[in-house]
Amino acid sequence: DGQTLTLSIDKRIQYLAYRELSAAMVANKSKVGGVVVLDAQTGEVLALANTPSYNPNNRAVLEPEMRRNRAVVDMFEPGSTMKPFPVSMVLDAGKITPNTVFDTRPYMIGPATVRDTHPNPSLTVTGIIQKSSNVGSSKIAAMFSPEDMWTFYRKTGFGQSPQSGFPGESAGRLRDWQGWRPIEQATMSFGYGVAVSLVQLARAYTIFTHDGALLPLSFTKLAAPNPGRPVIRPDTAKKMRDMMVTVTEQGGTAVRAQVLGYHVGGKSGTARKLVGGRYAADKHIGLFVGFAPATNPRLIVAVMIDEPGAGFYYGGTVAGPAFSNIMAGSLRILGVEP
Repeated sequence: DGQTLTLSIDKRIQYLAYRELSAAMVANKSKVGGVVVLDAQTGEVLALANTPSYNPNNRAVLEPEMRRNRAVVDMFEPGSTMKPFPVSMVLDAGKITPNTVFDTRPYMIGPATVRDTHPNPSLTVTGIIQKSSNVGSSKIAAMFSPEDMWTFYRKTGFGQSPQSGFPGESAGRLRDWQGWRPIEQATMSFGYGVAVSLVQLARAYTIFTHDGALLPLSFTKLAAPNPGRPVIRPDTAKKMRDMMVTVTEQGGTAVRAQVLGYHVGGKSGTARKLVGGRYAADKHIGLFVGFAPATNPRLIVAVMIDEPGAGFYYGGTVAGPAFSNIMAGSLRILGVEP
């Protein structure tokens, strides 16, 4: 009361984010999508956009569904955008290096088979991130107990409210580790069996951009930056950034997320949607979360495209171009040098 209130939202970046998200909806024949843009060093929310949206001055056609801030309140399974987290957990413990090689052929966990969409007989840890290997990420996650993995996910902000102060924000869903079966620990390493909001997922990536510390979110301009809560070591965060750069380079899963003149790091994700208690073969969510410049990140951009219907659904394909356009325009707006 009686205090000056200054939003962290940059109206130029907000306009850009909404414009590019709307264009992505048309290009992908999708009805729902979201974008979050964060300052990678402060956690300030620079833009947050949802589609469909509405004009508050025209309430004749305003439906309650249209008013929902999906990027903050909706939950979804994040698919392969989760893979950097178990990898960083094990890398930080010194159990692996970026060059450690894993057998990535399909294998059984009980009656279930873990396999990759594009199989490789073996991959380094860097290759597991670049090629988005479910087999590799599940084997890396298995190097820790369910309790340790649950604790790490909690430290990274999953399963709890981001405490941004936004009304109705989702805490996501992270079941207690005591109920996990081995196959569930495996699938949680590549983004199934855990649910997040888009703003929660974008915030989690601050551990990679801010020397290993998880930053609080803020919708208002900060007078002074918050150092955040340490999760991984700074050298682990740097190694993860280097590995995630390979995702947008030739051979990675999101070459369409490249930004001309800048090194970009990030991770694509594709998740089948639960419909009636079963994973539907024809309903997906496509995601890309990334940061730039990769050597000294200034921005994090997270893009979610729900149920793309243009014949392709992989996250790097449907969300990558929107990410590229939003990131490129935002870097120019802020005058960030490559």
